[in-house]
Amino acid sequence: MGDHMTLAGRRVLVTGASSGIGEATAKAVAARGARVLLVARRAEELERVRDAIEAAGGRATAYPCDLTDLDAVDALVARVLDEHGAVDHLVNNAGRSIRRSLALSYDRFHDVERSMAVNFFGPVRLTLGLLPAMRAQRFGHVVNIVTWGVQLKAPKFSAYIASKTALDAWSRVAARECYGDNVRFTNMRFSLVRTAMTAPTEAYAGRGATPEQAAARVVRALERRPVHVNTVAGTVGELLGLVAPRLSDWLFHRFDRRFPDSSAATRASTPPR
Repeated sequence: MGDHMTLAGRRVLVTGASSGIGEATAKAVAARGARVLLVARRAEELERVRDAIEAAGGRATAYPCDLTDLDAVDALVARVLDEHGAVDHLVNNAGRSIRRSLALSYDRFHDVERSMAVNFFGPVRLTLGLLPAMRAQRFGHVVNIVTWGVQLKAPKFSAYIASKTALDAWSRVAARECYGDNVRFTNMRFSLVRTAMTAPTEAYAGRGATPEQAAARVVRALERRPVHVNTVAGTVGELLGLVAPRLSDWLFHRFDRRFPDSSAATRASTPPR
């Protein structure tokens, strides 16, 4: 069980903070008195979010960084630790989603590499950089925005779900090693959220939670530090996969047949030159 706490005065680093869930989360925690450290690739958008937070009376600092550049991640860690001493809460939100069937992926191994770079290697490098200071101060919290696909294993998301599952599993192991230092990890296995990342898939049009609704759940997780945040559907799907795996395969195969690849996926079915 988590222990409820205030975010006022806490140092909260949010990646992918220039839009979507990250932007909404940054604004929400700033409204609760946290000092927000904003991280994203797009400097101009990051400055827009910082200005909006400050205009509302909050405190925020922008740190442009491409999380796929591991040297840049190390430089970010050094700067953050130098300027703030430590981070209390890290929200690994930045991510890359790819919805593409295997039939269109045989010559696209780079989809796997790109997914791992953004969804696993980047956040793990950042977390490893910030963990020593968290453990030294005997307080810390890492929140990973993953996906209910970790539980469901949904078709057409092989690269995306594999990378998010890697982060989910890595964090569960890390949580057990850091438990005695009062550093907790939370995996948030969200269902569909309406963001720019989901927009290219026509089947998702108008569906899912808003970024603000998702951010409200992130804030509750930051305050309570649970082990995971699941959806009912994700948990039911996971149990079905354990109890009746072949039935689960058949059901998901039927589901897969009903929802074809998006036009964006079919247009990009060959590697860029």
